[in-house]
Amino acid sequence: MALLLDTHCHLDAPEFQSDLQEVVAHAKAVGVHGVLIPAVSVSDFQAVKELAHQVSSELPATCYTLGIHPIFTPQSELSDLKTLREAIRDALDDPRFVGIGEIGLDYFLPELDTHHQAQFFEGQLQLAQEFELPVILHVRRSQDAIVSALRKKKITGGIAHAFNGSFVQANHFLKLNFVLGFGGAMTHPRALQIRRLAKDLPDDAIVLETDAPDIPPVWLAQSNNRRNDSSHLPEIAAVLAELRGSLISQTQHRCAQNALRVIPRWAQLIHSLGL
Repeated sequence: MALLLDTHCHLDAPEFQSDLQEVVAHAKAVGVHGVLIPAVSVSDFQAVKELAHQVSSELPATCYTLGIHPIFTPQSELSDLKTLREAIRDALDDPRFVGIGEIGLDYFLPELDTHHQAQFFEGQLQLAQEFELPVILHVRRSQDAIVSALRKKKITGGIAHAFNGSFVQANHFLKLNFVLGFGGAMTHPRALQIRRLAKDLPDDAIVLETDAPDIPPVWLAQSNNRRNDSSHLPEIAAVLAELRGSLISQTQHRCAQNALRVIPRWAQLIHSLGL
């Protein structure tokens, strides 16, 4: 069975508090080996760490990252960057800690201050450079600004989550050793640009994700229960395989290898587990 990894899953979200064990068990039952749980603010640093270890008995390849999401910058203080640095330093001995994220820029929500976001993004890129860690990027209508910021730092690479830019912008990320996350949005027939990207990008450019509990695939968007979770990853992989004209197992394997290439600590964890 091909390694199946959800590269973006907010298992710590309130939507999963009532039935987390069932959600994890269902993901395991459909063949998911692990998920990457990104932090979004200093208040959940400890939670994502504990959760990654907690669910590893069912999903052994589960890992986490630490970072401050742009949507959470209004309630964050610049001193939180110091807290993040200390948390990163303390987590370096934890094999399930694999990088910095979710960080980035969000130019879609008008209430977010562009300058304030940029201060946190630049500060976190500096930490990624200092600790030589990959980053998990939130990129919403901010592709060019993020690429510009990345070029000013020595970042090892990472994942541009929920990518929805042009082919030209995609290639900018690929040249910086980033891969691009595709999930539920790709399953919607009207998402023409995302589906073209998923179909035509190089084999080494794509990783699978859910962004659970958000970005429901088309079959959830049409139902009463729109909460997304990692158990939908095989079906998402099937859509990607169909778009690319490849076998589902090949697609799953290649996407997992792409994720492990840009997140070396995750690769080390999986190697240590013998997966």
